[in-house]
Amino acid sequence: MEVHEDASSVILPDSELGTTAPSLRFSKTCLKNVFSVILLFIYLLLMAVAVFLVYQTISDFREKLKHPVMSVSYKEVSLYDAPGIAFYPGKARLLSCKHHYYDHIPPLINPGQPGDIECTTQRINYTDPFTNQSMKYALVVQGPRDVKKKELVFLQFHLNGTDQDFSAIDYLLFSSFQEFINSPEKAEFMKDCESSYSSWKFSGGFRTWVKMSLVKTKEEDGSETVEFKQETSVVNYIDQRTKPRSDQLFFVVFEWKDPFIQTVQDIVTANPWNMIALLCGIFLALFKAADFAKLSVKWMIKIRKRHRKRSHQVRNHIN
Repeated sequence: MEVHEDASSVILPDSELGTTAPSLRFSKTCLKNVFSVILLFIYLLLMAVAVFLVYQTISDFREKLKHPVMSVSYKEVSLYDAPGIAFYPGKARLLSCKHHYYDHIPPLINPGQPGDIECTTQRINYTDPFTNQSMKYALVVQGPRDVKKKELVFLQFHLNGTDQDFSAIDYLLFSSFQEFINSPEKAEFMKDCESSYSSWKFSGGFRTWVKMSLVKTKEEDGSETVEFKQETSVVNYIDQRTKPRSDQLFFVVFEWKDPFIQTVQDIVTANPWNMIALLCGIFLALFKAADFAKLSVKWMIKIRKRHRKRSHQVRNHIN
């Protein structure tokens, strides 16, 4: 009887171990499955984020291609290419034209009387480019070059009589006086200039001081356009001559504002190589995530098959 009790006491723990071991295995397998599912969802989420980044990168690249950024750069020069100054004096007459330096203009001697014309000038007649009917007379003068020495051109015009209420002289600026001199068709050159550049005015009875600056714009096709910006100051001229009321004097000064040529161009900030590198990284991450998800699914299937096999073996052992 005592031997029987000892045998039963030994068999009892074995039965308890047999019932508890499968439950432990089942809990570990369940935790592994839950962990695998969580990892799978995380990598699916990462894949969704990667797809969104691909879409956003392509959209940003296309948007930057459509809207380039304006770039402004400055180039310092000591000598400009002498610009051309085309005057349309009408009935007014050029009395004097001189080059001065360092912003110094000597006092006027015999204002209203013909003086020295020390500028390079060219007179030309051409057809009005807007009407193609009337003729226009232009006096083209070589502008200043030496910006370091503050070279300026001082001109004096005289209008003996006019029937208009207001008196003014029109002028326009173009980029190169030398191109005008070398042009075989000067009339066509002036017509193109008048069509391309804006014109300004300066009034009689004043000294108009024009400070010029040059702006170059590079187009998408590689061509370059030139534009002049001006700052104008006007000083009243105190005329002490005895003259008829219709007699008018015009004074105008042209000078470069600064030694910097401004260049404007549109730059596409979208770099295709950066986009390609980013897309390669995103696609690599997608492939890695897909590969890991595939391996995770296979591992889960394998774990389930192994769990079913063990459960079947346990049932057979119990039976």
